[in-house]
Amino acid sequence: MTVLLERPAPVRTASPAPVRDPFIDVLRVFGMALVVLQHWTIPVLAFDGSRLTTGNALSTPGVWVVTWISQVMPLVFFAGGAANAISFGRAAHGGPQWLVTRLRRLAWPLLPLAAVWIPLPHVLLALGVPAQPLEVGAKLTGQLLWFLAVYLIAVAATPYMLRLHGRYGMRVPAALAAGAVLTDVLRFSTGFDALGYLNIVFVWLAVHQLGFLYAEGRLSRRGPAPWLMAAGGFGAAVLLVAFGPYPGSMIGLPGAEVSNMAPPTLAMLAVAFGQIGLAALLRPWILRLPFQRVLTWAGPRIMTAYLWHMPALFAATGVVVVGLRLDTPVPGGAFWLAGWPVWLALLGLAMWPLLKGFARFEEPPALPYGKATWGGALAATGLVAGGLLALTVAGFAPGLTPILALLAILGGLLVTGPRAQL
Repeated sequence: MTVLLERPAPVRTASPAPVRDPFIDVLRVFGMALVVLQHWTIPVLAFDGSRLTTGNALSTPGVWVVTWISQVMPLVFFAGGAANAISFGRAAHGGPQWLVTRLRRLAWPLLPLAAVWIPLPHVLLALGVPAQPLEVGAKLTGQLLWFLAVYLIAVAATPYMLRLHGRYGMRVPAALAAGAVLTDVLRFSTGFDALGYLNIVFVWLAVHQLGFLYAEGRLSRRGPAPWLMAAGGFGAAVLLVAFGPYPGSMIGLPGAEVSNMAPPTLAMLAVAFGQIGLAALLRPWILRLPFQRVLTWAGPRIMTAYLWHMPALFAATGVVVVGLRLDTPVPGGAFWLAGWPVWLALLGLAMWPLLKGFARFEEPPALPYGKATWGGALAATGLVAGGLLALTVAGFAPGLTPILALLAILGGLLVTGPRAQL
């Protein structure tokens, strides 16, 4: 870890960057909005009186092609890489202070989520809510935190990865992509699927690293890079799906032997290159759209929307599917299409008070924090990441794990707390 003690050279930009890059903000808000819309749209739900069954509307034959655009996590990691590079370049107090500031913004909104969801299953069970549907909701609420766990890895690695970027440039994502290739070759040739989880690092850090290129102005629409990325990325994905062991869908589907998402595969990385190239090509037109009011409203609520959109879905499911016994219609049919706007409106009503109540936690309290050190910053990161990993695996289902996860997250925040010297 001693290499982290050196502050990397700041990212070179083609021209002085504005305080906020509206293109990056659009990608972040668009990405999270599409995540919410997809999660609210695709569930196929039925309740038989004791058991809630869940299906996926994208399992319909041929519909998987939609996921090459609707799976927007590559754009979210890309936007995060660009934002991290820009903010680190402006950081006035060095790497450790920058890291703990980022860490607080990621971890603080988790506290109300845990405060609600740790006791909630026990309360609802005591009120007579069926155990199995409740367990489904509690587990899935935690499992969606995988993104924050992986993104925290990317944030913690940013100072070191920027240093590598300053020395080697495009060779860094190329090396990470090569690692993804080797991982998939070993995984599918040996049948040892656990090897695939190495691609959590190789794939998502490669995408995050591409954000550094944007931050220094090297993904200009006038250059060849976006065209090559879009054509090469989507073209490679077509070949991998057609001739390789990869499914067409970029999200996990029920019953599929292989998922391109968990763990991420080379096909996902290819689609990521295609999406980023396409977004760079569309950037001039995107920036002409009147998004400013939307960005101003959505920006301070984006984390809240991500953390609480699944609880809103479970609340509506509890009333409509479990309570009223109204199963969701067959996807794509007339009843499904007619009911879709009503379903989204109901979910929006459930989401509104959650946004109003919990968006205030997106901004950590302004306290007299002491000067950060790498030891304290990395210890805090490890504690928060451990808590997120535990919730990703176990969710908020009744048991000891969610409590230990919350204690780890609180411990990480306390390590960054106000003291003369961390």
